Amino acid sequence: MILTITFNPAIDKTMIIDDFRLGRVNRESGLRIDAAGKGINVSKAIQNLDGKSRAMGILAGSAGEFIKDELDKVGIENDFLFIEGQTRTNVKVVDEMNNLVTDINENGPFVLEDDLKTFERKVIDSLSEDSIAVFSGSVPRNVDKEVYKRLISGAKAKGVKTVLDADGELLIEGLKAGPYLVKPNTHELEKIFSKGIKSTEDIIKYGEKLLEYGVEHVVVSCGGDGSVFINKKQIAIVKGIKVEVKSTVGAGDSMLAAIALAIDKGYSLEKTIKLAVAASVASVMKEGTQSGNIDDINKLVDKVEFKLIERRGL
Repeated sequence: MILTITFNPAIDKTMIIDDFRLGRVNRESGLRIDAAGKGINVSKAIQNLDGKSRAMGILAGSAGEFIKDELDKVGIENDFLFIEGQTRTNVKVVDEMNNLVTDINENGPFVLEDDLKTFERKVIDSLSEDSIAVFSGSVPRNVDKEVYKRLISGAKAKGVKTVLDADGELLIEGLKAGPYLVKPNTHELEKIFSKGIKSTEDIIKYGEKLLEYGVEHVVVSCGGDGSVFINKKQIAIVKGIKVEVKSTVGAGDSMLAAIALAIDKGYSLEKTIKLAVAASVASVMKEGTQSGNIDDINKLVDKVEFKLIERRGL
Protein backbone atom coordinates (compact mmCIF):
# COMPACT_ATOMS: atom_id res chain seq x y z
CA MET A 1 0.00 0.00 0.00
CA ILE A 2 1.18 3.51 -0.88
CA LEU A 3 0.62 6.09 1.86
CA THR A 4 0.87 9.79 1.06
CA ILE A 5 1.50 12.13 3.99
CA THR A 6 0.47 15.79 3.72
CA PHE A 7 1.13 17.95 6.78
CA ASN A 8 -0.22 21.13 5.22
CA PRO A 9 -3.11 20.37 2.83
CA ALA A 10 -4.88 23.18 1.02
CA ILE A 11 -7.85 24.14 -1.05
CA ASP A 12 -6.37 25.36 -4.33
CA LYS A 13 -8.45 28.10 -5.94
CA THR A 14 -7.22 28.70 -9.49
CA MET A 15 -8.49 31.90 -11.11
CA ILE A 16 -8.04 32.87 -14.75
CA ILE A 17 -7.57 36.65 -14.97
CA ASP A 18 -6.27 38.02 -18.26
CA ASP A 19 -3.97 41.04 -17.96
CA PHE A 20 -3.89 40.82 -14.15
CA ARG A 21 -3.00 44.19 -12.61
CA LEU A 22 -1.96 45.17 -9.10
CA GLY A 23 -3.94 47.91 -7.35
CA ARG A 24 -7.11 47.56 -9.39
CA VAL A 25 -10.26 45.44 -9.53
CA ASN A 26 -9.60 42.21 -11.46
CA ARG A 27 -12.41 39.89 -12.57
CA GLU A 28 -11.90 36.20 -13.21
CA SER A 29 -12.96 34.56 -16.45
CA GLY A 30 -12.52 31.02 -15.16
CA LEU A 31 -12.35 29.30 -11.78
CA ARG A 32 -11.33 25.88 -10.43
CA ILE A 33 -11.43 24.73 -6.82
CA ASP A 34 -9.43 21.61 -5.94
CA ALA A 35 -8.59 19.62 -2.84
CA ALA A 36 -4.81 19.83 -2.82
CA GLY A 37 -1.52 19.73 -0.98
CA LYS A 38 1.40 17.81 -2.44
CA GLY A 39 0.63 14.41 -0.92
CA ILE A 40 -3.05 14.71 -1.79
CA ASN A 41 -2.08 15.59 -5.36
CA VAL A 42 0.06 12.44 -5.41
CA SER A 43 -2.88 10.31 -4.27
CA LYS A 44 -5.13 11.83 -6.94
CA ALA A 45 -2.52 11.15 -9.62
CA ILE A 46 -2.05 7.55 -8.43
CA GLN A 47 -5.78 7.03 -8.84
CA ASN A 48 -5.59 8.41 -12.40
CA LEU A 49 -2.92 5.78 -13.04
CA ASP A 50 -5.40 3.10 -11.90
CA GLY A 51 -3.49 2.63 -8.64
CA LYS A 52 -4.55 2.87 -5.01
CA SER A 53 -3.19 4.81 -2.06
CA ARG A 54 -4.21 6.08 1.35
CA ALA A 55 -4.00 9.83 1.88
CA MET A 56 -3.01 10.91 5.39
CA GLY A 57 -2.62 14.40 6.77
CA ILE A 58 -3.73 17.08 9.18
CA LEU A 59 -6.97 18.94 8.45
CA ALA A 60 -8.95 21.64 10.23
CA GLY A 61 -12.28 23.43 9.99
CA SER A 62 -14.73 23.62 7.08
CA ALA A 63 -11.91 23.76 4.54
CA GLY A 64 -10.58 20.49 5.93
CA GLU A 65 -14.05 18.93 5.73
CA PHE A 66 -14.25 20.04 2.08
CA ILE A 67 -10.95 18.27 1.28
CA LYS A 68 -12.02 15.04 2.98
CA ASP A 69 -15.42 15.13 1.25
CA GLU A 70 -13.76 15.62 -2.15
CA LEU A 71 -11.52 12.59 -1.63
CA ASP A 72 -14.45 10.52 -0.36
CA LYS A 73 -16.46 11.44 -3.47
CA VAL A 74 -13.81 10.10 -5.84
CA GLY A 75 -13.07 7.03 -3.73
CA ILE A 76 -9.57 7.84 -2.50
CA GLU A 77 -8.98 6.10 0.83
CA ASN A 78 -8.02 8.61 3.51
CA ASP A 79 -7.20 8.84 7.20
CA PHE A 80 -6.84 12.40 8.46
CA LEU A 81 -6.31 13.89 11.90
CA PHE A 82 -8.63 16.86 12.50
CA ILE A 83 -7.39 19.68 14.72
CA GLU A 84 -8.57 23.14 15.77
CA GLY A 85 -8.27 26.01 13.31
CA GLN A 86 -8.76 26.19 9.54
CA THR A 87 -6.97 24.42 6.70
CA ARG A 88 -5.40 26.94 4.33
CA THR A 89 -6.70 28.16 0.97
CA ASN A 90 -4.17 28.97 -1.75
CA VAL A 91 -5.10 31.27 -4.63
CA LYS A 92 -3.39 30.89 -7.99
CA VAL A 93 -3.94 33.72 -10.46
CA VAL A 94 -3.31 32.59 -14.03
CA ASP A 95 -2.78 35.42 -16.51
CA GLU A 96 -2.77 33.71 -19.90
CA MET A 97 -2.40 36.99 -21.78
CA ASN A 98 0.98 37.72 -20.15
CA ASN A 99 1.90 34.09 -19.47
CA LEU A 100 2.20 34.69 -15.71
CA VAL A 101 1.09 32.75 -12.63
CA THR A 102 0.83 34.49 -9.23
CA ASP A 103 0.52 32.37 -6.08
CA ILE A 104 -0.99 33.69 -2.85
CA ASN A 105 -0.56 30.99 -0.20
CA GLU A 106 -1.95 30.97 3.32
CA ASN A 107 0.13 29.57 6.18
CA GLY A 108 -2.45 27.16 7.55
CA PRO A 109 -3.27 26.31 11.18
CA PHE A 110 -0.90 25.98 14.11
CA VAL A 111 -0.42 22.38 15.26
CA LEU A 112 -0.26 21.72 18.99
CA GLU A 113 2.61 19.52 20.19
CA ASP A 114 0.20 16.81 21.37
CA ASP A 115 -1.55 16.80 17.99
CA LEU A 116 1.79 16.52 16.21
CA LYS A 117 2.81 13.54 18.35
CA THR A 118 -0.57 11.91 17.77
CA PHE A 119 -0.25 12.31 14.01
CA GLU A 120 3.32 10.99 13.91
CA ARG A 121 2.21 7.89 15.84
CA LYS A 122 -0.76 7.52 13.51
CA VAL A 123 1.53 7.52 10.46
CA ILE A 124 4.04 5.01 11.86
CA ASP A 125 1.28 2.70 13.12
CA SER A 126 -0.28 2.71 9.63
CA LEU A 127 2.90 1.44 7.97
CA SER A 128 3.91 -2.15 7.33
CA GLU A 129 6.89 -3.75 5.62
CA ASP A 130 5.24 -3.70 2.19
CA SER A 131 4.29 0.01 2.43
CA ILE A 132 5.60 2.87 0.33
CA ALA A 133 5.53 6.11 2.34
CA VAL A 134 5.54 9.39 0.39
CA PHE A 135 6.47 12.47 2.47
CA SER A 136 5.97 15.64 0.48
CA GLY A 137 5.38 19.34 0.75
CA SER A 138 5.59 22.01 3.42
CA VAL A 139 4.62 21.74 7.08
CA PRO A 140 2.65 24.20 9.26
CA ARG A 141 4.79 27.12 10.41
CA ASN A 142 5.24 25.92 14.00
CA VAL A 143 6.21 22.34 13.13
CA ASP A 144 9.93 21.67 13.50
CA LYS A 145 12.08 20.99 10.44
CA GLU A 146 13.18 17.55 11.63
CA VAL A 147 9.71 16.01 11.39
CA TYR A 148 10.37 14.21 8.08
CA LYS A 149 13.69 12.96 9.43
CA ARG A 150 11.91 11.38 12.42
CA LEU A 151 9.18 9.82 10.33
CA ILE A 152 11.57 8.46 7.70
CA SER A 153 13.72 6.90 10.45
CA GLY A 154 10.64 5.35 12.06
CA ALA A 155 9.35 4.06 8.73
CA LYS A 156 12.71 2.58 7.76
CA ALA A 157 12.82 0.73 11.09
CA LYS A 158 9.71 -1.10 9.90
CA GLY A 159 11.25 -1.97 6.53
CA VAL A 160 9.28 0.69 4.64
CA LYS A 161 10.53 2.31 1.41
CA THR A 162 10.33 6.07 1.88
CA VAL A 163 10.07 8.83 -0.71
CA LEU A 164 10.87 12.47 0.11
CA ASP A 165 9.87 15.55 -1.87
CA ALA A 166 10.46 18.68 0.19
CA ASP A 167 12.36 21.95 0.18
CA GLY A 168 14.87 23.83 2.32
CA GLU A 169 15.59 22.60 5.83
CA LEU A 170 12.88 19.93 5.61
CA LEU A 171 14.77 18.35 2.73
CA ILE A 172 18.21 18.84 4.26
CA GLU A 173 17.18 17.29 7.58
CA GLY A 174 15.15 14.55 5.90
CA LEU A 175 18.15 13.50 3.84
CA LYS A 176 20.00 12.65 7.06
CA ALA A 177 17.58 9.75 7.61
CA GLY A 178 18.53 8.26 4.23
CA PRO A 179 15.18 7.99 2.40
CA TYR A 180 14.88 5.40 -0.36
CA LEU A 181 14.24 8.09 -3.00
CA VAL A 182 14.40 11.88 -3.12
CA LYS A 183 13.04 14.15 -5.86
CA PRO A 184 14.56 17.64 -5.72
CA ASN A 185 14.33 20.08 -8.59
CA THR A 186 17.39 22.01 -9.73
CA HIS A 187 16.63 24.99 -7.44
CA GLU A 188 16.33 22.70 -4.41
CA LEU A 189 19.60 20.99 -5.36
CA GLU A 190 21.27 24.41 -5.44
CA LYS A 191 19.98 25.17 -1.94
CA ILE A 192 21.29 21.90 -0.50
CA PHE A 193 24.86 22.54 -1.63
CA SER A 194 24.79 26.36 -1.91
CA LYS A 195 26.08 25.98 -5.46
CA GLY A 196 24.78 27.19 -8.80
CA ILE A 197 23.54 24.47 -11.15
CA LYS A 198 24.56 25.46 -14.67
CA SER A 199 24.53 22.21 -16.64
CA THR A 200 23.50 18.56 -16.78
CA GLU A 201 27.00 17.72 -15.54
CA ASP A 202 26.37 19.84 -12.43
CA ILE A 203 23.05 18.06 -11.83
CA ILE A 204 24.78 14.69 -12.03
CA LYS A 205 27.68 15.81 -9.83
CA TYR A 206 25.48 17.07 -6.99
CA GLY A 207 22.77 14.48 -7.51
CA GLU A 208 25.37 11.74 -6.97
CA LYS A 209 26.39 13.38 -3.69
CA LEU A 210 22.88 12.73 -2.35
CA LEU A 211 23.57 8.99 -2.63
CA GLU A 212 26.17 9.46 0.12
CA TYR A 213 23.31 10.03 2.59
CA GLY A 214 22.15 6.45 2.04
CA VAL A 215 19.61 7.46 -0.61
CA GLU A 216 19.20 4.76 -3.27
CA HIS A 217 17.49 6.79 -6.00
CA VAL A 218 17.66 10.48 -6.89
CA VAL A 219 15.32 12.10 -9.41
CA VAL A 220 16.10 15.71 -10.33
CA SER A 221 13.32 17.47 -12.22
CA CYS A 222 14.37 20.24 -14.58
CA GLY A 223 11.00 21.58 -15.71
CA GLY A 224 10.54 21.69 -19.46
CA ASP A 225 14.17 20.67 -19.97
CA GLY A 226 13.54 17.13 -18.72
CA SER A 227 14.94 15.28 -15.72
CA VAL A 228 17.84 13.17 -14.47
CA PHE A 229 17.44 9.81 -12.71
CA ILE A 230 20.42 8.61 -10.65
CA ASN A 231 20.96 5.40 -8.72
CA LYS A 232 24.00 3.49 -7.52
CA LYS A 233 24.61 1.89 -10.90
CA GLN A 234 23.11 4.11 -13.59
CA ILE A 235 22.26 7.63 -14.67
CA ALA A 236 19.41 8.41 -17.06
CA ILE A 237 19.32 11.80 -18.78
CA VAL A 238 15.74 12.39 -19.92
CA LYS A 239 14.73 14.85 -22.62
CA GLY A 240 11.81 17.21 -22.15
CA ILE A 241 8.66 16.78 -24.25
CA LYS A 242 7.19 19.90 -25.82
CA VAL A 243 3.43 20.29 -25.26
CA GLU A 244 0.97 23.12 -24.74
CA VAL A 245 1.36 24.08 -21.08
CA LYS A 246 -1.85 25.00 -19.22
CA SER A 247 -0.55 24.65 -15.65
CA THR A 248 2.72 23.48 -14.13
CA VAL A 249 1.11 23.12 -10.68
CA GLY A 250 1.18 19.47 -9.64
CA ALA A 251 3.47 18.26 -12.44
CA GLY A 252 6.10 17.15 -9.93
CA ASP A 253 3.40 15.47 -7.83
CA SER A 254 2.23 13.49 -10.87
CA MET A 255 5.81 12.38 -11.51
CA LEU A 256 6.14 11.37 -7.87
CA ALA A 257 2.86 9.42 -8.06
CA ALA A 258 4.10 7.43 -11.03
CA ILE A 259 7.42 6.73 -9.30
CA ALA A 260 5.70 5.55 -6.10
CA LEU A 261 3.40 3.29 -8.12
CA ALA A 262 6.39 1.93 -10.06
CA ILE A 263 8.25 1.13 -6.81
CA ASP A 264 5.14 -0.58 -5.45
CA LYS A 265 4.78 -2.70 -8.58
CA GLY A 266 8.51 -3.41 -9.00
CA TYR A 267 8.86 -1.80 -12.44
CA SER A 268 12.20 -1.66 -14.24
CA LEU A 269 14.10 1.64 -14.38
CA GLU A 270 13.14 2.11 -18.05
CA LYS A 271 9.43 1.55 -17.39
CA THR A 272 9.56 3.79 -14.32
CA ILE A 273 11.17 6.66 -16.26
CA LYS A 274 8.67 6.46 -19.11
CA LEU A 275 5.64 6.36 -16.82
CA ALA A 276 6.95 9.13 -14.54
CA VAL A 277 7.79 11.53 -17.36
CA ALA A 278 4.57 10.82 -19.27
CA ALA A 279 2.51 11.42 -16.12
CA SER A 280 4.31 14.71 -15.44
CA VAL A 281 3.90 15.98 -19.01
CA ALA A 282 0.22 14.95 -19.12
CA SER A 283 -0.32 16.99 -15.97
CA VAL A 284 0.93 20.27 -17.46
CA MET A 285 -1.62 19.84 -20.26
CA LYS A 286 -4.42 20.23 -17.66
CA GLU A 287 -5.69 23.33 -15.87
CA GLY A 288 -5.33 23.87 -12.12
CA THR A 289 -3.93 20.99 -10.07
CA GLN A 290 -5.48 18.26 -12.24
CA SER A 291 -3.28 15.31 -13.08
CA GLY A 292 -3.21 13.83 -16.56
CA ASN A 293 -5.67 11.13 -17.52
CA ILE A 294 -4.52 7.60 -18.31
CA ASP A 295 -5.23 7.94 -22.05
CA ASP A 296 -2.98 11.00 -22.40
CA ILE A 297 -0.29 9.31 -20.31
CA ASN A 298 -0.34 6.16 -22.46
CA LYS A 299 0.00 8.29 -25.62
CA LEU A 300 3.04 10.06 -24.17
CA VAL A 301 4.90 7.00 -22.83
CA ASP A 302 6.45 6.10 -26.20
CA LYS A 303 7.56 9.71 -26.75
CA VAL A 304 9.85 9.66 -23.69
CA GLU A 305 13.52 9.65 -24.74
CA PHE A 306 16.50 9.22 -22.47
CA LYS A 307 20.17 8.30 -22.50
CA LEU A 308 21.34 5.67 -20.03
CA ILE A 309 24.87 5.92 -18.61
CA GLU A 310 26.66 3.43 -16.38
CA ARG A 311 28.13 5.16 -13.36
CA ARG A 312 31.92 5.17 -13.33
CA GLY A 313 34.15 3.91 -10.52
CA LEU A 314 31.71 1.34 -9.17
